This record gives sequence, structure tokens and C-alpha cells, in this order.
Amino acid sequence: MVNSLVYPWESFKDSPRSPSLDRTNNWVEGVVARVDRDRAPYDTQTTLPEFPDCVRLDFEDLERFEVVRDQFLRWGIEFDNAIAVCPSNPAYPTHSGEILLMGAPQGGFLEMKFTRAVEFVSAFVTSCRIVAMSAYNDLGQTLTRAELPSANLAGSDSAIPPNYQLIVKAPNIYRVTFYAIDAQLTVDDISFG
Repeated sequence: MVNSLVYPWESFKDSPRSPSLDRTNNWVEGVVARVDRDRAPYDTQTTLPEFPDCVRLDFEDLERFEVVRDQFLRWGIEFDNAIAVCPSNPAYPTHSGEILLMGAPQGGFLEMKFTRAVEFVSAFVTSCRIVAMSAYNDLGQTLTRAELPSANLAGSDSAIPPNYQLIVKAPNIYRVTFYAIDAQLTVDDISFG
């Protein structure tokens, strides 16, 4: 059974980089989506279900080293080049829980595709190099970009703490990529709506 919980997004609400999550600028609560291992992935050939305004993906029900592709398809998102890990290197801590996503097998790259347009995507990123988070429309055109300006490994002398929150916001986002040249990157607590 999927555990769906109402979750107040304090990290967005109090952040100066907070996205406007609805048209009236009222705060919107989201759903924590967990993998449902008892049900088949959502069939995209049928009508899309009504989605909550905001979704925060919780990776805790994923197995360590599980390749992540369509486990969250029922929430309208599919991954490419992502693996679930419990970091053994303390330089890459989780933002919450024990499991996060790492770009693999191709290091430094992770992609998300949405079955319907979203207006914002947020994630907490840790990397040993600069990371670009880019949002694209359904035609593959770049809409907007956010950047982790330098490495932010835990225990380093970086001015940027690990799990730096990156947010992209634009109408009609269908794909988001994270890219760091010749680097490892981890992504945790992905939110979208």
C-alpha cells in the first residue's frame, strides 16, 4: 500500500528562493509518495489520475542499489540514469532518511521526465563539482536553469553546505536534467507540482 501523507514543506516556505506554489501565493501542502510494491506501475495508456498540487518523493522504500526508472510513474515521473543508494561516503549525506538517488551508471548525470507538465521542480543536491539543473519543455527547448555554483561535499571547506536546494520554475516543464562534468552527484527529496 502506498503511504500518502500530508507534508508541510517548511524548507520551501521559509526559503528566500521559495517557488510560488499556486496562483494565489497561498501555501500548498503536498503528498509524500512512496513506492508501492504491491501494485503494478501506472499504465500511461489510460486516463491520468488527479494529481496533488505538489508531490515530494520519499526514496526510503527503495532497495539499496535499485535502478530507479518507473517506480514513481503513478505520480507522473520517470527517471533515467538513477540508482538508489545509502551513501557510504560521509561527504554525500542524505537530506532526510537513509536513501537518496545517485546519477549512475553514467556519473554526473540524472534525468527526470514528467507525463504531464509541471511548473516547478526542487531537489537537494550534493556534488564534488558545479551542477546544472535544467528544465525543458515537450519540444526539448530549455526553459530555465539553476546551478550549484561549486562543490558542496560535507566536511569540505566549501561555503555551500551539502544538500543545496536547487529549484527550477517555468510553465510546461516536461523534463529536468542534473549534470556535473566528470563528477558524482546525489539528489534527495525531489519535489514537483
